Amino acid sequence: MSDMSDTSTKAPLLALRNICKTFPGVRALRKVELTAYAGEVHALMGENGAGKSTLMKILSGAYTADPGGECHIDGQRVQIDGPQSARDLGVAVIYQELSLAPNLSVAENIYLGRALQRRGLVARGDMVRACAPTLARLGADFSPAANVASLSIAQRQLVEIARAVHFEARILVMDEPTTPLSTHETDRLFALIRQLRGEGMAILYISHRMAEIDELADRVTVLRDGCFVGTLDRAHLSQAALVKMMVGRDLSGFYTKTHGQAVEREVMLSVRDVADGRRVKGCSFDLRAGEVLGLAGLVGAGRTELARLVFGADARTRGEVRIANPAGSGGLVTLPAGGPRQAIDAGIAYLTEDRKLQGLFLDQSVHENINLIVAARDALGLGRLNRTAARRRTTEAIDTLGIRVAHAQVNVGALSGGNQQKVMLSRLLEIQPRVLILDEPTRGVDIGAKSEIYRLINALAQSGVAILMISSELPEVVGLCDRVLVMREGTLAGEVRPAGSAAETQERIIALATGAAAAAPAWVDVPLPGAGNATGITLH
Repeated sequence: MSDMSDTSTKAPLLALRNICKTFPGVRALRKVELTAYAGEVHALMGENGAGKSTLMKILSGAYTADPGGECHIDGQRVQIDGPQSARDLGVAVIYQELSLAPNLSVAENIYLGRALQRRGLVARGDMVRACAPTLARLGADFSPAANVASLSIAQRQLVEIARAVHFEARILVMDEPTTPLSTHETDRLFALIRQLRGEGMAILYISHRMAEIDELADRVTVLRDGCFVGTLDRAHLSQAALVKMMVGRDLSGFYTKTHGQAVEREVMLSVRDVADGRRVKGCSFDLRAGEVLGLAGLVGAGRTELARLVFGADARTRGEVRIANPAGSGGLVTLPAGGPRQAIDAGIAYLTEDRKLQGLFLDQSVHENINLIVAARDALGLGRLNRTAARRRTTEAIDTLGIRVAHAQVNVGALSGGNQQKVMLSRLLEIQPRVLILDEPTRGVDIGAKSEIYRLINALAQSGVAILMISSELPEVVGLCDRVLVMREGTLAGEVRPAGSAAETQERIIALATGAAAAAPAWVDVPLPGAGNATGITLH
């Protein structure tokens, strides 16, 4: 962390004053202010829909602000009237959806829109040679001649950064840059951000993740409902202060469990020796009524693959999934391996981690998405849709889950991430599940929406729903779950029951996920249920 000197004695590199933006029927920004200094990481936080992206699009030239606002760079008032104007002024933006051409080389992407030419032809060799020093300076492990399609997400992100550095951008905007990255890739990105900060670049960093803000930010500006709330310097940063600024209320009970223990309750789901012949190598566990069971592990450990096997979305090569008898006569019945329809009919619902590609129909309305699964259940004679029941269901879902939408016919693709997640949850809850599998339920969701989703999870567990929750956020896992199963390399390495401090519990989970737990003599190997001779580590 840099120890920036008192900013009151420095001239800002960027100053935005009285920025407003109005769309038809919507006031997106109201008198927003933002000041950034050379050599600092300035975080921009706020709930989804707070105006962060709108403000950054104005800075990048994608939007034009309403008359009356001012933008100053290096003390000079400037007019940003398009993307090229922003680039000429030294502003570069790296969006969540990277703006690269995968069919072109790294060098061609760096020079996209400004290709070097020789005798009227694109000079590819000249571009490769010209950008090679920039890539080397940033520690790239790929050639400037490499095709972008062959690169990983982290490498493609580095290409975007290299483009900004190569053309001497002084203000770099990064929008949720760690979302697609592994822990190792995130560490490398943070090291690069610190390098660029040390070289005098002003970095505007948008993130929902408190741990990232704590690690990187020199100052934080908070927006709420399109308005400027305030800016905190590092000395005054705290999670409680930021959350209160973002949502306008105290969330001190953020992770409070209210559903109690489920140790003596009936087993709702029993998984035995499930495998897919590829990633998942024989996993067994029980899930009880009213329990929130966490599933943790590193990227690639097989968590999502296991969940999809249980739900029937992927084929099992061996193993058995059993669910409590839906007739209520006690005992467990084997779930047929026919696919998701059989799981849904048995009372299992699955929230996918990829809501945009696998969970929602983005070009359809909120109303249509909510009623998708249960429309046939309510159908009138001759297969006619029961539109009255569907409208009532949509209205109740919007009210109950607090979905922020102008009206039910708005396309889901136009909603914020948190509201999209609520729409997907409301659809699943309409089938009245007995077992609910949640895969990264708060990914890309702001603090306020997270709090609401946590309350919903607690309420469902209190009502007796058995919940299996996959999450990469350890504070979330420790705060919400009664037990945590830890996966490593396709197997269940062990179980952690939260005890002691949250930090100690997180350390135990990480130790199991990385294999470090095997070296700790105080931890005792015990057999996991139904796993034959396999052993894991139970921590209490």
